[in-house]
Amino acid sequence: MSAVPPRAFAALMLGNVALAFGPWMVRLSDVGPSAAGFWRLALALPFLLVLAKAMGQPAHWPGRAGALVIAVAAFFFAADLAAWHAGIHLTKLGNATLFGNVASFAFAAYGLWLARRLPSLLQAAALLLAALGSALLMAGSAELSARYLHGDLLALLAGLLYAGYLIAVERVRETLQPLPVLILASAFGAAMLLPFAAAMGEAIWPQQWTALLLLALGSQVVGQGCLVYALGQVPPLVVGLALLTQPAISAAIGWIVYGEAMTSLDFLGAAAIGTALVLVRLQGPSSGPKSVVT
Repeated sequence: MSAVPPRAFAALMLGNVALAFGPWMVRLSDVGPSAAGFWRLALALPFLLVLAKAMGQPAHWPGRAGALVIAVAAFFFAADLAAWHAGIHLTKLGNATLFGNVASFAFAAYGLWLARRLPSLLQAAALLLAALGSALLMAGSAELSARYLHGDLLALLAGLLYAGYLIAVERVRETLQPLPVLILASAFGAAMLLPFAAAMGEAIWPQQWTALLLLALGSQVVGQGCLVYALGQVPPLVVGLALLTQPAISAAIGWIVYGEAMTSLDFLGAAAIGTALVLVRLQGPSSGPKSVVT
């Protein structure tokens, strides 16, 4: 059993903070939801290519098997973005991020299944605290009503799809460096989202580029870049719990920017999730295979 590398854990947390700002940028964009997903991926590609070259991780063809796994990951991710971005426009930021992060528990459960063991007492306590924190966030900032039902269901679907993406990336990261994986996944995903956005009759060409550029840099380059890096080294249980920091941050953004109510329950929920992360970091074991490629 080895401890989670501090640098990988820091990257994981930085990635989650960056990703939490994504729903705000989606709302500010003037294109359709799937088109916003396309631009998120497409605009990120030049930056990822430059970064990969600078870090000695140039994009390359990983072979048929590796490309197939990345293509599957890209399909799940593209479908996740299409559903989640649509949901963001139909519900509150806190709702969208909370339901969209149902992947947190799905990925944590995957890690425990992969390890073929029940959680330790400390891990079980962390999961219970995380569940309590999520419930408090739901009771506080997430408003369940018929008004938001369609958006909530889309966000929930997106969370399940995102779990599939995380599992596929975690597997391919055992043999590939993070940036080549992210570059190929972004390219495949963009190629899937553009024709879908056109078929749905969405507005594709933006009049204002700022929000989409910030979405690409924040969510894809920094957010997904840090997350994919961490997936090679951090156990799925820790990754799953870390994802739950996003709803708390998004709820705060919704409160500050859109006046979406944030109550004492939100703060208690965020504190419970933070405590869960501290507990699972104290454990320090791996819940699944780690990559030797960093």
